[in-house]
Amino acid sequence: MDAHLLFPDRPFDLQAELPWQADALVSDLQLDILFAAMAQGDEHILAVAKRVVLAGVGATPDIVLYRQGVLADCLRQPELARELLALAAEGVAQSMKRYWGYLPGSTRLTLWSALEHMTEFLGLLKKLRLFSTAHGAKFSAPGWRAFFQRVDAELDDIFFAAAAEHLRQLKFPHGALLSAGLGPGNKGRDYVLHRAPGGNRKTWLHRLLAWLVSLFQDIQPLPSSFTIHPRDEAGHQAIEEIQSRAVSQAAKVLAQARDNICSFYVSLHDELAFHVGCLNLCERLAALGCPWRLGAPLAVGGRELSFQGLYDVCLALRMGRPAVGNDVNAGGKALVVVTGANQGGKSTFLRSIGLAQLMLQCGMPVAAESFAASLCDGVFTHFRREEDASLVSGKLDEEFSRMSGIVDHIARHPLILLNESFAATNEREGAEIGRQIITALVVGGARVVCVTHLFELADWFHARNSDHFLFLRAERMADGSRTFRLRDGGPLRTSFGEDLYRQVFGATGATPEQTAPAGAVTSSEAADGEATNGGV
Repeated sequence: MDAHLLFPDRPFDLQAELPWQADALVSDLQLDILFAAMAQGDEHILAVAKRVVLAGVGATPDIVLYRQGVLADCLRQPELARELLALAAEGVAQSMKRYWGYLPGSTRLTLWSALEHMTEFLGLLKKLRLFSTAHGAKFSAPGWRAFFQRVDAELDDIFFAAAAEHLRQLKFPHGALLSAGLGPGNKGRDYVLHRAPGGNRKTWLHRLLAWLVSLFQDIQPLPSSFTIHPRDEAGHQAIEEIQSRAVSQAAKVLAQARDNICSFYVSLHDELAFHVGCLNLCERLAALGCPWRLGAPLAVGGRELSFQGLYDVCLALRMGRPAVGNDVNAGGKALVVVTGANQGGKSTFLRSIGLAQLMLQCGMPVAAESFAASLCDGVFTHFRREEDASLVSGKLDEEFSRMSGIVDHIARHPLILLNESFAATNEREGAEIGRQIITALVVGGARVVCVTHLFELADWFHARNSDHFLFLRAERMADGSRTFRLRDGGPLRTSFGEDLYRQVFGATGATPEQTAPAGAVTSSEAADGEATNGGV
């Protein structure tokens, strides 16, 4: 029996290898903040959240909707979800107790160990059955209905009665009844363990006759039986070996049954931990006054992207208050180019899209008032990095190396997020490099969101006037203040670096024009003439 709370047709594998770009996603999108909010100090939820979120790419809309249904039931009754997680944790704790497993040559130890564990597991399985009986009808999602149907069907009264009887018999309270045949050289073979006759079910008449027989000490055993002297160690050892051969198959089956129950509890604990992690996140966002919604997953292969009130969930969690949201309807645009004022929220906007895509694909709630997007088969980030401290390579070389890795690993329909890529060289070269790479990615089927200060790069795409491109610009008010919202708009030649200058040095400080040496080209003059490289 499997939990199937993440996939309808297969269990979740916590030990599966993470995607190639996992470390870059964690670093660029600040996912550690998200994972910590989901875990709330629980190391197991932390491990599961990281694995599910990072491995969520490539999911189909059916799987996403299946998970969302399971999660929706958890959101309606969080106390029951956490109670079931606690039951699963008990099963995992029992699984972790010392267990010898099936070891050839140590049949009795294997049997004894499995018996001890199975006796404990029966008690835990009864708790699960009681939970299903009391609360199963309160869950309506297909994943939950199938789960509780399996529990009710496989853990019924007949199962518990039969299991208890088998465990009692395997303790051999009245000895072991074996049969065997003779092989070459009169050696024993085909050992079979049989159910012992009588046992605790003997009537008072059977017990009376046995007592009467015991009074006649001189009665000899039947010709087909023999008695081993208590001090005959070799004889007793031979009997032990014979019994072990007959019991070995039962011990092996019992050990396998024990392992199957352990696997079920581990699966339930892992998969339910993800949903409880989502509960923790939603409760944290609600406490901060931040909206969240279950997104709408669209078919893989499209380029649909639309949302309202989308914000960077990690920024909100770090600040401890709501973050500014954005509304965008990109339709089926293949390329979204974001330009505008320095510190206008462009990089934050880019992270919010990457986070929302990952959260949508693994069935999590999305940090937005509404969110709909085509699923992709990989999310990749190419963000600006600091200078290589080891001086092994320059910044441009390092950017090329990371882009080459992305190209080597992308599939047919990836989402690629570019943040100030190829700005490590001059504007003309960076624009030409970016133009060729972005064009190749878009033609190849990728969905690209690009934040850039390279005016020549953004303007080249803007001049194409293509229906497949969308241009957004960080909003700047007339007084130089930033709203951190993005509006439709083409690129400008300036990124308003003078606003930052005044912010740092004060409104009464000298402007760049006043401090520039004679003959130097100021930022405002450059804005009227040759394009700048993005200001400060």
